[in-house]
Order: sequence, then structure tokens, then C-alpha cells
Amino acid sequence: MVKHQPLQVYERQLCLSCLTGIYGCRWKRYQRSHDDTTKWEFLWSVILFFTFSLLLVWFYFWWEAHNDYNEFNWFLYNRSGEWSDGTIPILASTAAGFTYIAFLMILALCHIAVGQQLNLHWLHKIGVSAALLTTAIGFISVNQTWGEEWAVIPISLQATGPFLHLGALVAVTALAWLVAGQVARAEKTRFQVVVLLLYLSVLLGLYLVPLSITSPCIMDHTHLTPRPDIIGHQGAPMLAPENTVLSFQRALQMNVSGLEADVAISFDGVPFLMRDRDLRRTTDVGKLFPDRQREDASFFNWTDLHSLNAGQWFLKDDPFWTVRSMSQREVRLVGNQSVCSLEQLLRLASSQNRTVVFNLRRPPPEHPRYHSWINDTLEVVRLSGIPQHLVMWTPDWDRGQVRLVAPGLQQTSVVKRPPQALHQQGISRLLLRYSQANPHDIRWFSRSNLSVTLYTVNEPWLFSVLWCSGVSSVSSEAPNILKKVPYPIWLMSPDEYCLIWVAADVISFTVVIGIFVFQKWRMSGMRSYNPEQIMLSAAVRRSSRDVNIMKEKLIFSGKERAVGGDPLPARPLSSAVCWCVCFSGRVQIPSSSSWLFTTG
Repeated sequence: MVKHQPLQVYERQLCLSCLTGIYGCRWKRYQRSHDDTTKWEFLWSVILFFTFSLLLVWFYFWWEAHNDYNEFNWFLYNRSGEWSDGTIPILASTAAGFTYIAFLMILALCHIAVGQQLNLHWLHKIGVSAALLTTAIGFISVNQTWGEEWAVIPISLQATGPFLHLGALVAVTALAWLVAGQVARAEKTRFQVVVLLLYLSVLLGLYLVPLSITSPCIMDHTHLTPRPDIIGHQGAPMLAPENTVLSFQRALQMNVSGLEADVAISFDGVPFLMRDRDLRRTTDVGKLFPDRQREDASFFNWTDLHSLNAGQWFLKDDPFWTVRSMSQREVRLVGNQSVCSLEQLLRLASSQNRTVVFNLRRPPPEHPRYHSWINDTLEVVRLSGIPQHLVMWTPDWDRGQVRLVAPGLQQTSVVKRPPQALHQQGISRLLLRYSQANPHDIRWFSRSNLSVTLYTVNEPWLFSVLWCSGVSSVSSEAPNILKKVPYPIWLMSPDEYCLIWVAADVISFTVVIGIFVFQKWRMSGMRSYNPEQIMLSAAVRRSSRDVNIMKEKLIFSGKERAVGGDPLPARPLSSAVCWCVCFSGRVQIPSSSSWLFTTG
């Protein structure tokens, strides 16, 4: 007599259910599959990986562009005419998108680890497509409107490159667990070879990446130049309204070496400080002169300009999120600021023996001072009483005449040219954007007795890189922040970096070899089990009646075989079930399958 006794053990796998459910909405046991991923779903996995990589670059770009957020907002203001912090929606959407795509990437890797098909749900496919399209549009928009900012990536890599390399090495080393598992359980030799060669190529490339990493901060400590001087760009605009007397006073309290401002000429020939073409953003011109608020600032006379309030906008917009930390006295002081003249700035700098650099803006052709703006500015410099050697003169117009009238001025160029050409024009200083001069250029100009000032430097990491490069001074909107950087953020000798590099590679290689050996031993050991042993070992942790039943059936089946009977053969487990048992340590038998045991 033959008795058919089903032996089915189902264990709840909450982790696996959540994994397949969140990724592909496959919450039921019968919806899961250990079959190979289809070509269509594999394509979506490639798209997911590409989207993650693109978002990673986009996220890194905006993280490092923090140095120029104010420049970006000012750029948007010039296009739209309305002041707003445009970085907030960009950063919020970038953080949300990156978190979402990174989460899907982790789920995909977990699917590979447990051998599940990569069936991405259609809602996630829409989300991935939206993230990819939005990021691509963002790249195109930045490239067309703010293309010069891409230079921040290679510059920032000089500060983050060694640490990004170590992070990437840790990540790729950790992926060895998945790769080793795939290679160990793969049946096709060609697949094993392709996967292994691809992984080893990536790993080898990471091992050799430091050969291409260059940073001025990888240098001998004894070669570090003195700390760069800091020039307050528009004063200290994070602490007080830009281009106001209070802003320059705050900068001087930070012990800056100089002050920088943007200068325009009023209708009656008075040089005054104003960055924008009009007065809408930084004054209350819309309240006092509503019909003239879009008019060029240089068409206002000095009396009208001086009557405007240049501080209330700062309290209202809070461009640097610093107003909330001010006392009531400071708020009242900020709210009572007015437009500052060039003469006021020069007298303030002269009293503190500080350098002054100003960017002079020529008025429109219909302006009455269109032809005399250089002479008007020189006259103010002369009457202010400031020593000429404290003034950095930047306009290229009529340099020969300027040298005759004021030979003591520091002739400064805002265009990078060969040192020979600069010396021929009597230029002794350069004022450049930080992305326009690399460490080689800085050393080149330094050897040619040309002092280089780079703007606008607000972040400690950028200040540290430029310090290691040997720059003599920087112009900053954040002297209050750079004041707290007494030494480069990191500095290591080439020998120290080489030691870290080699040690990291050796540790990584050792770990990878260990993982591959362990995975091979683990897989081979599991494959040596017979089905009964696999089922029994999968259930040893079940201290229930099911375990005892399984043991009794296996023992009884063994006795029958020992007696020499001729029991009916048991139906073998399918390959999918065996695979799941081997790699998850659990028994997953479909309801349509059962084990048949003969008892007589």
C-alpha cells in the first residue's frame, strides 16, 4: 500500500516580501520568480543605473556649487527681474529624486543577491523616466545659461578626489559579494568569464585612479605658502546689506586686508556703490520713485540716491539666512542703511590702512558723464586722501593717462594674459574668477612677480585648495567664514598619500579574494546536500511539530530503503525551488508540488 504524504514547509519571509513588493509590487509567493530577468526588464535596470549615475553627478555639482549660490540667484534676478532663492527648489527636487533613485538601486542589488527577477513596477518606471528627463533638462539648462560653473567640478575634485576614490573603492569592494555569488551559481562559463572580467576591470581601474588624481594639497608641508589675504567683496554681505558702510565695517571687524565694491557714476558725476543696473533689488526705489524703478541707476542724481533706504530689502529677503540670528539693535542698524558713495568707502579704508579694489561700470552713451567717468573717479580718489598704493585700479580704459595722473595706483587687470604683455602695460596684479587660474597659472604668475587675486571664494574647501596653490589673496563674500580657516582643511605629503593609496588597494584586494573564496566554498557546500538534508537543515530552527514530522518521515523512509523495499520514487524538487533553498536557507515549495513517501 502506498501512502501519499505531502511535506510542505512555508516560512514567512517578511524581508523578501517587502523587497519584491516595493520594487515590483509582487507581494504574493506565487508572483516571485528565480528565472532569468527578461531583456526588457534588464534594459530598465540599465536605465535605472544610468539615471542613478546622472543624478549622482548632478547632486555633486549642486553640492559643490554652494560657493556660488548668491551668484546664481543674482543671475536669475537679472533675467526675471524678481529676487528669489532659486537654489531651494533645485536642491529640494535633487535631494528627493536622488533619494528615490538610490533606494531603487539598493532594492535592485538586493534582488540580485537573493536571485529574484528584476521586474520593476510600471509606477517606478514612470518615476525613473521622470527623474531621467528632468535631470537631462537640468544639465542642458545649466550648460546653456550657466556653463562656466561646470569648472567647479574639476576644481572641487582637487579637494574631494582622494576621498571620493576611497569611497568608490569601498563600494566596489562590497559589490564583490554579489559578483562572487553570481559567478559561483552561474551555469554558463561564458557568463562567469564576462562578469568576472568586467568586475576585475573596474576594480583594477579604481586601483590605478590615484595616478591621475592631482591636488595642490598633496604637497610637502614645508612648501605651504603664507595664508592668502582676504578681501571683503561688497564688504561682508552675509552680515549686512552689500555695498553699504555697515557691510564694510563688518568686514573690517573680520580683519580683512582689503575691500572690494562695484562702482557706478551718478547723473551729477558722483561715483557710488551699486552692483545692479537698476535700484529695485537693494533699495526702496519703488516706494519713493515708482515711475523710475526700472531706470538705470546712473540716471539718478546723488541727492536722490542718498535718500533711498538700502537696508530694508536685506531684512525682507534675508539672502544668506542670517537675519534671524541678529539682535534687535543690529536689525535697526541694518534697516537704516543708505546708498554708499565711493568717497565714503575710500575714507573708511584709508583710516584702517586697507586696500581698495573696485570694478568701475561705464554709464550709458546718453549719460552726461559718458566721456568723463574716468576723470570723475580719479578725482574722487585724489580728494579722499587715501594713499595711492592702497588702490587697485581695474578699468582698461585710458590706462596710460591714469598712470600719468596717479602713478602710485596698483594697475590691475581682469583679463588673463601672458606676463610679458601685462608687464608692458605696467600691470602688477591680476583679478580673476577662481575658475580662470589653475595651480600652474598661479605659480607662473608668481614667478613673474604678478600678484593674483581670485574671486569669489566663500567655501573653506575652495579657500584651502587655492591656499595650497599659492594664491596671494582672495575676494570673498564670507570673510566671517574664511576667518575660521587658519589652516588648509587637509594637507598630506606625497609619501603619506602613496601609503594610504597602496594600503587601501591591498586591503581591498584581500577582501575581494576572501569573498570569492568564501562564496565558492559556500555554494559548493550547499550543492552537495541531498533534498532531504536541505529541507531538514532549513527547518532546524523551527522548534515546532513540523520538525518532528519531517524527521520521522525521513527516518522511516531510510528504514524502508535499508530493508530493501522498492518504494515509489519521490518527485524531485524543481530547479527553482532548489535554487531558493540553497541561497535563502528556507524551504519554498509551491502548493502544487509535494513529496511522496512510500510506507509499505
